[in-house]
Amino acid sequence: MHYIGNDVKDNIINRFSSHVSSGKADFFKRVGIDFVFGSRQGAYVWDAVSSKRLINCHCNGGVFNLGHRNPEIVDVLKKSIDELDIGNHHLISEMRACLGEKMAELSPGDLSHTVFGVGGGEAIDLAIKLARGYTRKINIISAKGGYHGHTGLSLATGDAQYRDPFGPNPEGFIQVPFNSKEALEQAVDENTAAVIFETVPATDGMPIPQKDYFRFALDLCQKNGALLILDEIQTGLGRTGTIWGFENFGVVPDIFVTGKGLSGGIYPMSATCFSAELETFFNKNPFIHISTFGGAEAGCPVALTVLEITSRPEFLDHVQKLADIFHQGFAALQKKHPAILVNLRQLGLMMGIEMVNEHCGPVLTKALFDNGVLSVYANNNPKVSQFLPPLIMDSDLAKETIQRVDKSLEDTKTMLDL
Repeated sequence: MHYIGNDVKDNIINRFSSHVSSGKADFFKRVGIDFVFGSRQGAYVWDAVSSKRLINCHCNGGVFNLGHRNPEIVDVLKKSIDELDIGNHHLISEMRACLGEKMAELSPGDLSHTVFGVGGGEAIDLAIKLARGYTRKINIISAKGGYHGHTGLSLATGDAQYRDPFGPNPEGFIQVPFNSKEALEQAVDENTAAVIFETVPATDGMPIPQKDYFRFALDLCQKNGALLILDEIQTGLGRTGTIWGFENFGVVPDIFVTGKGLSGGIYPMSATCFSAELETFFNKNPFIHISTFGGAEAGCPVALTVLEITSRPEFLDHVQKLADIFHQGFAALQKKHPAILVNLRQLGLMMGIEMVNEHCGPVLTKALFDNGVLSVYANNNPKVSQFLPPLIMDSDLAKETIQRVDKSLEDTKTMLDL
């Protein structure tokens, strides 16, 4: 049985339009990206029908940190489903216990407990619920332009464009400019349950925080009896050259959330991590938060393997070497294309291509596609293109990718008459 390329492209797109999303089908037709996700392996994905191949520098926000269909991950899942299934979230689980222990081993400070979910939004919802339940306070402070998910409480932390179509926002959610100590200090008070930030806000165009910003936020939270939640859904698991992105800033948050890459690109998994002290909130009613598929036993060996791979010193060294190649490559591109390229916003392989205006991101997305690279502009800051290559990319492919970006910047300048 084959699952890819069983029909002509027009029929696939029409079927998707008729039964999944007519809006998405119309959008991609309008912008000239008629790509149907087909065969995939390592750093590459091919169109399901044509020979079009893309170097995946979007990675679905970090889902494919280890590349598509990583052989080590695929092999683990095949063995897992010979013995395991979803399991029962009500009962004690050997596999969830093993995965929780590994999360604690790789988490700094006293972050010893983990509750598993299926997606990042679910994990963020729990982090906010726990912060409110433990502190008995209501206010949640988040960043303007940030993004934590499309589910209930995670949606409430985001910008109005995502939540207003669904009605008024719940009480207690406040947004401040990211990286502004003054704005944060004015917002945090005795009614604050938590401050929640992405370590690097991807949807806002990858602004890199000041080195002491999270230390300032943590101190501010501690003074006011609030908690600091850091969203590591994209920055975690080696993306920045350290296992967790916040390690670059010398802080340990009260709660952190990870996901996407924890799946290995194969089995959905997210995690909300916190201390034994915060875990006491659940003692009165340990069934107050449940997730039917969270920490599914068949997926736990996959996540364990992801953690084992991404914590290897040689793996993290490789990420740093790739980061250096891209740093040097984009420095040369900036000199070559000063009319369009402003800067590479970079923390390891968490990168944003900053350009001169908001028209550049969408046009560069199309130019990169035409030149064989998948990259998507930041929706809340379209002058920046998100750039997240797989962490397993080799140095030759990194250099080839830079060459393709070079051509794409030239094409974008021509299209925008820059």
